[in-house]
Amino acid sequence: MGYPELRLRRLRENPVLRNMLSETTVSLDQLIYPLFATEGTKISCPVSSMPGMGRLSVDLLVEEAARIFELGIKAVLLFGIPENKDEIGSSAWQENGAVQAAIREIKKLLPEMLVISDVCMCEYTNHGHCGILSGNAVDNDATLELLSRVAVSHARAGADIVAPSDMMDGRVGAIRRALDHESFSQVPILAYSAKYSSAFYGPFRDIAQSSPQFGDRSGYQMNPANRREALREVALDIEEGADMVMVKPALAYLDIIADVKNAFLYPVVAYNVSGEYAMVKAAASMNWIDERRTVWEIMTAIKRAGADLIITYHAPQVALWIREGVFHK
Repeated sequence: MGYPELRLRRLRENPVLRNMLSETTVSLDQLIYPLFATEGTKISCPVSSMPGMGRLSVDLLVEEAARIFELGIKAVLLFGIPENKDEIGSSAWQENGAVQAAIREIKKLLPEMLVISDVCMCEYTNHGHCGILSGNAVDNDATLELLSRVAVSHARAGADIVAPSDMMDGRVGAIRRALDHESFSQVPILAYSAKYSSAFYGPFRDIAQSSPQFGDRSGYQMNPANRREALREVALDIEEGADMVMVKPALAYLDIIADVKNAFLYPVVAYNVSGEYAMVKAAASMNWIDERRTVWEIMTAIKRAGADLIITYHAPQVALWIREGVFHK
């Protein structure tokens, strides 16, 4: 049956019916907000390339966590920026490190907040790479022990989930064994499984002060041209013990999100990264786009592709729009 008998517009004209028939929904329960912890007190360092975001000392970071919890955002992803960096990133696993302190303070004030900790070395090494160097290359296997130390230190501080983002081969298995050995078998691993070597990370590297001092990370992060390889990476991480898997970035890799969701019966997390956020903010500041509608469309597209959860810097604003009843309009 075709036009004029079949008129699909009949189901779109009434806004109530249109919303009732929406095939994809975005809720606050599905959003994770990244926060950046630094050492000291009363420190707030805004970053111009990421409007509204910045590095926060633990005291202010906990206040921000409380603010977004009240808005309905119940999960955060923590990154750490230490005062001192060295060749092996030893600040990453210190008991009183910024991330470890932030985990403890958030869980003390907000025990119901889900705290996910990023496990990597790039913010902690003085060369900006994600592991120990051997010459000008990252020594994959030597790095695994250090990543395991970091993950255990986060679990010991009270992290609900650890999330290795380094893209070293075998790191999920090494971290799983270390967690289990230290009696943290209940702590899930969210693996950055398909993390691409992307130009969209620039603003993140400003806020995390993690730019490589030489070369780039294409030797261990994925080639943006590769699609099938993502499924191999995800399969390996699942085999090693990952409980959830991530695709990063999100917008340029919606096909990868869909592939992963269709291939594996595992929760899929998408990271709506800093460059994606910064472009929206820049265009909106020039009145070239409607920020609210653009963010809604982006969140919907990521969910429609198959993501179960979205890590996004837009989360607090989305929560405000939902509270005001205007997000989906």
